[in-house]
Amino acid sequence: QVQLVESGGGLVQPGGSLRLSCVASGFTLDYHVIGWFRQALGKEREGVSVFSSTDGKTWYTDSVKGRFTISRDSAKNTVYLQMNNLKPEDTAVYYCAATLAWTVVTSEDEYKYWGQGTQVTVSS
Repeated sequence: QVQLVESGGGLVQPGGSLRLSCVASGFTLDYHVIGWFRQALGKEREGVSVFSSTDGKTWYTDSVKGRFTISRDSAKNTVYLQMNNLKPEDTAVYYCAATLAWTVVTSEDEYKYWGQGTQVTVSS
């Protein structure tokens, strides 16, 4: 019943853009912190961006600052990750996750709900 579903991944050329979506069902994203994580082949999963619906704060890992933007559409119970000026090193499976918290949480161990992931490939 409780589910997060990511979509919007695909193949894009360097410098291109993608918008990932994370739709929550079975619960509302209100009062939750929503994080985007990614895992490249052969590497550990890392935090990319976090949005806190509780206090409105956001967080981005240094490598995506100025290029990625996280946002939420409350009416659609959906969180987005707008990715601009994509680079080959952004290639990874991207996951959204959610947990109840008062502010941004960057540790994946703290997240309760996880999506199935969507593949992003940046290549020429």
